[in-house]
Amino acid sequence: MNDGVTDSAIPNRSTLTQMAQSLIDAQRTMTLATCNAESPWAAPVYYIFRKGAFFFFSSPESRHIRDTSFIDKASAAIYADAATWQAIRGIQMAGRIERIAAGVNALMILKAYMSKFPLTKNLLPNEKTIDLDSFTANFRVQLFGFKPDTVLYQDNSIKFGFRKEITL
Repeated sequence: MNDGVTDSAIPNRSTLTQMAQSLIDAQRTMTLATCNAESPWAAPVYYIFRKGAFFFFSSPESRHIRDTSFIDKASAAIYADAATWQAIRGIQMAGRIERIAAGVNALMILKAYMSKFPLTKNLLPNEKTIDLDSFTANFRVQLFGFKPDTVLYQDNSIKFGFRKEITL
């Protein structure tokens, strides 16, 4: 398909990374895709992004977490809602899901998560200070991180089917 877009009209890698970061910051959910020995699975999760990884809370019994004991690879997608094909843009990733141990980094992630999703504070009205142990106990969840090895930024507003590998 000749869509009339020249290579000079395609943003450079730095600009594409900024566009991807803007999309990551604007969205709240990420779809994780995992697979076990029998079938694939996809699950949306709330996330925060820090230092090249996407962090989320999930039940250790959820299928997308259990699947990682069979196959330690996963994929993820973040995308904006689009009314037309020209407006479709998103991030496609391949990587791994890992449990995040308690510690200073986990506490910083929890604080950032609660700031992005203030409804979590409302669900814990009796807690004066929130720490990882009380949060995970109240919600029966654990902290996980999706660490992408490959990240593709996709944006049909640049060119139909445009995808380029980027580094976050």
